[in-house]
Amino acid sequence: MLRLRKKYTIYDLQKLKGKRCLTHIHVKSPEEAAAAEEAGVDLMSCSFDSLEAQARFPQIVEAAPESFISCATPHGLASSDEAIRIAFNAMELGASSVYCSCSLKIIENMANERIPVVGHIGLVPRHVTWTNYRAIGKTSDEARCLYNQMKKLEDAGAYAAEIEVVPHQLARFLSEKTKMILMSLGSGTGCDTQFLFSCDILGDYEERLPRHAKAYRDFQSERKRLQKERVDAFQEYINDVNSGVFPDNSNLIEMDESIFDEIKKQLE
Repeated sequence: MLRLRKKYTIYDLQKLKGKRCLTHIHVKSPEEAAAAEEAGVDLMSCSFDSLEAQARFPQIVEAAPESFISCATPHGLASSDEAIRIAFNAMELGASSVYCSCSLKIIENMANERIPVVGHIGLVPRHVTWTNYRAIGKTSDEARCLYNQMKKLEDAGAYAAEIEVVPHQLARFLSEKTKMILMSLGSGTGCDTQFLFSCDILGDYEERLPRHAKAYRDFQSERKRLQKERVDAFQEYINDVNSGVFPDNSNLIEMDESIFDEIKKQLE
């Protein structure tokens, strides 16, 4: 059963902390956003890190007008001024908040402008050269580091943080020790949102599905099937043209023969 929509505010999310886990999907197109809203997904996120993504964003907002949508800012922002400008632009276009994996200084300056900022702890793909792709926080040293990073983000003014590929016991503990909304991506059920990418849910790529994800459909096979259907349809069209089957009488526009004969005489 689909629930009645209510577009969440940051205030709503903070009031819900610890009461229930919200569903959270990263969408990549207006079609996915519309489907997520119709299905009743609580929160969405999407990219705002390229000119193409920024141009597509208004279409995503239009497709899901009653949904809370957070935008991911570009990697490598050169200054707080640039980050603030991009964040305000996203919010003017309909973003409910912005994700930023930059320095604490930039996040703090954004928060000082009352921009709702989402930080990131655990496995941060943009910083993976420092960690490799692996679970973060399985040792006591890393667990303490995660706790300190979380508190620094909180002190900087972030209202939320994505927590990626962290042991579920530790993620639950951290969620209980912060006022921030912790968004679990591969970090178990003890956080405030359960976060997955649409491509994982839809099975829409050829790589191995991450351990923390679950595919509910096989869109990649469907895309391959549709591509084969395209090739077959084009080949059938070519064969019909070459054999004279297309166009047939049903595809033609008829002209009164007497008028045609008159025109021929005039033109000849």
